[in-house]
Amino acid sequence: MKKLKAALKAVFCLPPLPTVLLAAFGYGSLCLVFARDIQDPVWRYGSYLASTYALILTVTGLPYLLSLLKKGKERVLRSPLGRKLRATAAGEKYLTDLHFRNTVSLHVGLTVNLAYILVKLSAGIWYRSAWFLSLAAYYTLLAVMRLFLLRGGSGMDEAAAFRRYRFCGFVLLLMNQALAGIVVFMVRENRGFRYPGVLIYAMALYAFYAVITAVIDVVRTRRLQSPILSATKAVNLVAALVSILALTTAMLAQFGGEDDPAFRRTMTAAVGGGVCTIVICMAAFMIWRANKNLKKQR
Repeated sequence: MKKLKAALKAVFCLPPLPTVLLAAFGYGSLCLVFARDIQDPVWRYGSYLASTYALILTVTGLPYLLSLLKKGKERVLRSPLGRKLRATAAGEKYLTDLHFRNTVSLHVGLTVNLAYILVKLSAGIWYRSAWFLSLAAYYTLLAVMRLFLLRGGSGMDEAAAFRRYRFCGFVLLLMNQALAGIVVFMVRENRGFRYPGVLIYAMALYAFYAVITAVIDVVRTRRLQSPILSATKAVNLVAALVSILALTTAMLAQFGGEDDPAFRRTMTAAVGGGVCTIVICMAAFMIWRANKNLKKQR
C-alpha cells in the first residue's frame, strides 16, 4: 500500500514548475484540437488524455496554490490598504468572522447564480432550446437552496443547522434523479447542450471559475464542523459539476462530436455518470452526517 501511494504521489503530485508546464501543455493541446478542428484520432484522444491529466494536476496542486494565496493575503493585510481595511468595522468583521464571510460568499454566489439562470433562460426562450430551459430550472433550485441557507444566519443552534443541512441533502438527492434522467436521454438520443456563437467561451470561463472556486472552498473548510458552511460548499460544488457536464456536451457538439457519435455517447455517459455519482455520494453523506449528529443530541 505504501508503494502504491508513493507511485501515485510521484505521478499526480508534482513540484510547482512541472505542474504548471504539464497543465499548460494539456490545456493547450485540447484548445489546439478544438481550434484547428483536428480529426486525427491520435491527436484527439491524446489531447483528451493530456487535458484530463492536467485537470488532476491542477487539483493536486491546489494546496500549493492555497499557500500562495495565504501568503498574498498576509502581504495585503500588512500593506497600507490592508491596515485601512482592518480599521473599518466591516473590513475587520469580514477578516475575522467566518460566518460573515460565508454570508457574503452566499450572496455573491447567489448573484452569479441568478445571472447564470437569466442567461440560460433567455437563451432557452430565444433559441427554443429545452436543454437551456432545463438547466435554468436546475440552477433555480440551487438558488432556492442558497436562499434557504441564507435565512439560517449565524445565530442558529446546532440542531436547526443540521436539519437545514439534511434538507439540502434530500433536495440534492431528488434533483439528482432529474439530472440522471437528462443524462440518460442525452446518451440515448445522442444530444446535448449547445451554446451558439461565442457563448460557449463565456460558459467555459464560468465553468472553470466555478470548479476552481468550489474545490478551493472545499479544501479550506474541510476541517470545519459548521453544517451551514458545509452545505454552502456542497451546493457550490454541485453547481460547478453540472456546469462541467453542460460544457462537455456542448464542446462535443460544437467541435466534432457529430462526426463520432459513439465517442460522443461514451464521453457524455462517462461525465454524466461521474457527476451523478458524486452528487449521490455527497447527498447521502449529508443525510447520514445530519442524522448521526441529531441522534447524538437527542
